[in-house]
Amino acid sequence: MSRIRFNALQETLNRNPLKVVQNEKRSSLFGKNVFNKYAMQQYLTRAAYESVMNAIELGTKIDRKIADQVAVSMKDWAISKGATHYTHWFQPLTGATAEKHDAFFESINGSLAMEKFDGEQLVQQEPDASSFPNGGIRNTFEARGYTAWDPTSPAFIYETTLCIPTIFVAYTGEALDNKTPLLRALQAIDTHATAVCKYFDKNARKVSATLGWEQEYFLIDDALALSRPDILLTGRTLLGHLPAKGQQLDDHYFGTIPARAMAFMQDLEQECMLLGIPVKTRHNEVAPNQFEVAPIFEEANLAVDHNSLLMDVMEKVSRRHKFKVLFHEKPFSGINGSGKHNNWSLSTSDGINLLSPGKTPMKNLQFLTFFINTIKAVYENEELLRASIASASNDCRLGANEAPSSIISVFIGDQLSEVLDELENVTKGKLSPQEKTDLKLNIIGKIPEILLDNTDRNRTSAFAFTGNKFEFRAVGSKSNCATPMTVLNTIVAKQLKEFKIEVDKLIDVKNLKKDEAVFNVLREYIKESKKIRFNGDGYGEAWEKEAKKRGLSNNKTTPEALQIQISKEVIDLYNEMDVMSKVEIEARYEIALQEYTKRLQIEGRVLCDIAKNHVVPTAVIYQNTLLENTKNLKEIFGGEYKNIAKEQIELIMTISNHITGINALVIKMEEQRAKANKYTGLKSADMYCKNVKPFFEEIRFHCDKLETMVDDNLWPLTKYRELLFTK
Repeated sequence: MSRIRFNALQETLNRNPLKVVQNEKRSSLFGKNVFNKYAMQQYLTRAAYESVMNAIELGTKIDRKIADQVAVSMKDWAISKGATHYTHWFQPLTGATAEKHDAFFESINGSLAMEKFDGEQLVQQEPDASSFPNGGIRNTFEARGYTAWDPTSPAFIYETTLCIPTIFVAYTGEALDNKTPLLRALQAIDTHATAVCKYFDKNARKVSATLGWEQEYFLIDDALALSRPDILLTGRTLLGHLPAKGQQLDDHYFGTIPARAMAFMQDLEQECMLLGIPVKTRHNEVAPNQFEVAPIFEEANLAVDHNSLLMDVMEKVSRRHKFKVLFHEKPFSGINGSGKHNNWSLSTSDGINLLSPGKTPMKNLQFLTFFINTIKAVYENEELLRASIASASNDCRLGANEAPSSIISVFIGDQLSEVLDELENVTKGKLSPQEKTDLKLNIIGKIPEILLDNTDRNRTSAFAFTGNKFEFRAVGSKSNCATPMTVLNTIVAKQLKEFKIEVDKLIDVKNLKKDEAVFNVLREYIKESKKIRFNGDGYGEAWEKEAKKRGLSNNKTTPEALQIQISKEVIDLYNEMDVMSKVEIEARYEIALQEYTKRLQIEGRVLCDIAKNHVVPTAVIYQNTLLENTKNLKEIFGGEYKNIAKEQIELIMTISNHITGINALVIKMEEQRAKANKYTGLKSADMYCKNVKPFFEEIRFHCDKLETMVDDNLWPLTKYRELLFTK
């Protein structure tokens, strides 16, 4: 086994950066392989183009005859780009993407053939898809599931396949994917945010949620990754001793990008440009061999699709460059993990960012309205927001010193906190002329100046305001953005709906002017949601005690966090906002628990295999070498050998203790796994969490100690120093 490690290291050291040819400007490459507005204008009739644009902008249905026209034009465009197949590209509840390729080919009378693609094939397909997680929505024998075209996300060509973004639903109509609930949530936020916008602009027509994600990841040479069974099967290292030098010097962060990583990034960015993914930023992250890529923000549905597509493309491009890309939130213990910060805001159809102040008091009052309502929504639904980012892998990251804790809090900085404190003291009811002047000139009027230099960042806050958007920092790097974006947009839509009801009531019943009514409601929201705002250090026992005193939840594990999903209040919330039915909610809850259990089950099996079949035998081999050495010393020095071989004897005993510890712990963990496997759902997940997972660190402790003792030439597993510092 040690030969595999050293062969992998030699192979890695012989690598050279793959040459990436860059002949065209980014702007000329952008969207070349996307059936976007420009392509549609070139290939569609005017009526077909207008129909598709109305579907995108207004949500209207596309007539089947028009769909036939679109399909033919889309096929002609795709074939002109070298495409031979098409697929309905969707996002099942695995968290990944799915595709089944069909050729444009169709035979005629058995002797002739033609390329065919019509409206029926564009609009709807019926993949078998019976093996995807469904949470009991359908039986295996009821295999029918339908994919339906989502015109709001443009089709694209990847390699030789036309990919058509679609939703995925059961034959009974329930959503079996991540996109369908997201689209419903985006419709809800559009409806209720637009209604509130009309307080400030009577001509407001549409509000869209926007998203800019930041994708963190590790790049490991594929030969080194393949030499580690744990990386290969779980996406992370289950053992490994920290190297003497890790990230403590911060010399990797924003440093010069290594040559091979740069070649990978250049290749990736070219692919992204062709696919219309507007990546803009690249840099080294904190940990060795950790990097980040980030785009310009987009409409949320498109941004979610682009992030899912990006992860697919990254894996394909990384193989060309002999890399393994790791999306796991914590692939290395003691080293920074990876997040996927979701930068969220709301924008009108006129391009106005509702979370950015303007030059007039009215624009700033609009900003405060959406700013304070978002904070209130997070306060009222902090447990649900926590559940949206819960997973076995993200549990490894949350609460570590480089990531937000499992407690959801909102960071807005000291200056904005002072603004809210002043607004909290606004007189209830009608405002005096002096108060109105003071509010508009001294408080609201100064907001642009405050935000101009308000660049405070709090890495410990799960939800932070960063000048013109909220950054949901607790989202894991491996996650599909659709789930947290569905929750966030749903809870803000619900909050805006309630806000409008309260404001209208004050206007109609109390005869308050619009501004006075808005101020009165916002004042109460500031008071009610004050507990969720925290500008301090969100780590350690002090914060946990403070959060408990404030009444904030601290669900540290996925089984704890997920239980809120099936509560009556959450079911009522989703039903009221037409985002998910009770059946869809319960199915997702069951699937999340199953995935959590299976992840830990796999990790437990892999750890036992490595410990028993790699670590212990290697330790025994080295121990036998020491025993032989001690025996020879005894033959030469007689009774004096105990003093001469003192260190060897102590090392033999220490190794024996660690081997004994490993074997005993592996047996105990296997017993607990067997018990947990007798149950399903929450019971099984809870048993894996409480009774199985604790053994991981205990077994690791003994294995990592042996790594520091055993001859380096014998150790079979590629070490942290090699995984993290081999470029």
